[in-house]
Amino acid sequence: MRIISWNVNGIRAAEKKGLYDWFKKESPDILCLQEIKAQPEQVPPYLRNMPGYNVYWNPAERKGYSGVVIFSKERPIDSKKGFGIDKFDNEGRTLICEFPSFILFNIYFPNGKKNQERLNYKLDFYDTFLAYADNLKTKGKNIMVCGDFNTAHKEIDLARAKENEKISGFLPIERAWIDTFIDHGYIDTFRYFNKEPDQYTWWDMKTRARERNVGWRIDYFFVNKELLPHLKKAFIMQDVMGSDHCPIEIDI
Repeated sequence: MRIISWNVNGIRAAEKKGLYDWFKKESPDILCLQEIKAQPEQVPPYLRNMPGYNVYWNPAERKGYSGVVIFSKERPIDSKKGFGIDKFDNEGRTLICEFPSFILFNIYFPNGKKNQERLNYKLDFYDTFLAYADNLKTKGKNIMVCGDFNTAHKEIDLARAKENEKISGFLPIERAWIDTFIDHGYIDTFRYFNKEPDQYTWWDMKTRARERNVGWRIDYFFVNKELLPHLKKAFIMQDVMGSDHCPIEIDI
């Protein structure tokens, strides 16, 4: 099973850059998109009702902002939008789909750069998600989480660590939360296979950072330890254009 995650920074903008053709060519079993910035009715019909896929949308209440979608060849047993907490759910950041062997979270985690209030919101979101996932795990469920976490974990995960250690996205408190997440039994699938530097998933478009590969690795697939025997590979699709992020993939 091939599962791809991608922050498209606007699904309509990405479609104008070839998203539909790329999607058809790759034909993943599941595609999770974040930051779609659109309501379903604003998306072209051929993508909104992708042939061969069951499609689940969770747009934000605010137009042109946030939002996630899952395309899945297999119909999930169940699907949910968010955690049941209005202050998080109205931003359309979370889709949860249950399959026979795992529960998949597709999440666009908040960005904390705007101000202290948004940083606090981000950290609260992190804790709410972890409690929700842990509760399912204690019930014997396997957990898979993909999306834009908006935090680089280690110095190896961004090109200019020293210059950004006081910037949200690489603050000690944000990085410590990822440590806690891992301590709870979740595996960073990419780093399980690849320990090399210069592996990024986001680049600042304003400074044309992608051309110089001055980037951040902030998009992840995590799985609980019990899923590890089924994990075949995890990698970054750095050559795929169409967004300021690139897609990531795992095969299980």
